[in-house]
Amino acid sequence: MKVSDMRRNNRRRDNCIGLLVATALVACPLAASAQAELNLPILVPITGFLSLEGTSQRNGALLAIKNAPSSVKITAEVTDTGSSPEGAVTALERSLSRGKVSAVAASMLGTQMLAMLPVALENKVPLATVSGTADITEKNNPYVFRFFPGDAVAKGAHVRYVLEELKKKRVALVYQTTAYGQSGRKHIVELLKKSGIEPVMEEALDVAVKDMSAVIGKVQAARPDVIMLHLHGGPSALFIKQAGAAKVNLPIVAGSGMSQPTTVALMEPAELKGLCAETNAAPVAGGSPQMDKFLAQYRAEFKSEPDGFAVGQYDATSMIIDVVAKGAKTPEDIRKALSGGSFKGLAMTYKSDGKGNMAHSAVIICYDGKTRMPKIVKRYD
Repeated sequence: MKVSDMRRNNRRRDNCIGLLVATALVACPLAASAQAELNLPILVPITGFLSLEGTSQRNGALLAIKNAPSSVKITAEVTDTGSSPEGAVTALERSLSRGKVSAVAASMLGTQMLAMLPVALENKVPLATVSGTADITEKNNPYVFRFFPGDAVAKGAHVRYVLEELKKKRVALVYQTTAYGQSGRKHIVELLKKSGIEPVMEEALDVAVKDMSAVIGKVQAARPDVIMLHLHGGPSALFIKQAGAAKVNLPIVAGSGMSQPTTVALMEPAELKGLCAETNAAPVAGGSPQMDKFLAQYRAEFKSEPDGFAVGQYDATSMIIDVVAKGAKTPEDIRKALSGGSFKGLAMTYKSDGKGNMAHSAVIICYDGKTRMPKIVKRYD
């Protein structure tokens, strides 16, 4: 064989080998890219006085996991934290002891979050929550991320709607004795003072109080022109029902507890007339194709109506899954991605302010007294 023929044969052989290698890489993509793994414990209160809110939070996380891309393998064990700080800490420590935890879908109850923060810092694991309690992002803890408007944002919308839209000045303020209630009260009072207004009355209620007649009597005696509530869902419904029975014909602007369909279902439509509330989102009111799809899927999956807490935790979990799918492998990778990135969720676009506050929008919803379906009447960014 001539030298020139041998060279041509060698070139053909090299080309064939190159083609076979390229074909093998295309046929076996997993050889170049392994499936990402995410261990995401869901530690939320699904019993106790926040069971409705905690169940919504859990459902939002589970739905986001169900919609995750197949490129991410997810382990997500649900643990009930109850309503005590000790219950939340125990749940977190147990999850950490069982293996490598990537991040945590953490309780929305403020006292539980405050108790979990030192454990998260010690173990360097990110916590994603929908708690509104302001203090959780004021502890210089880089491992907490709030996907619900904190009180600085939510109460800003709450107060602005009362002053700017309703034009009211004689405010009666009723709030919860919990960390959530105390935090909201602080921001409401400070924001009112900036407008030169002092509440005509204030009253703190324990979550165990069922008979609201005493506080309703104090409200009536103070002769306000508006009532501002910062109570959890169940106590909010009790107050509004009993205020209606006592013929307290005043506008009421409540906290996010009264945006929950599960809370609203405890009341007749007529009892809701004149009621407004602040929240991050009102999925039952729709508003976008993505939200409508979420609403339909949530109803099919859980046979109930979603609220803003479900949407917030859905978005939080979706962002964590997204950063893992894009290459975040360790808890520190996830923390850095959450701290420095942004994510377009169902309710809004999320981006940290440097303290872990990811949500910077709130809406006001109102009920017309004819149905339990609210309408979004104002958005504050």
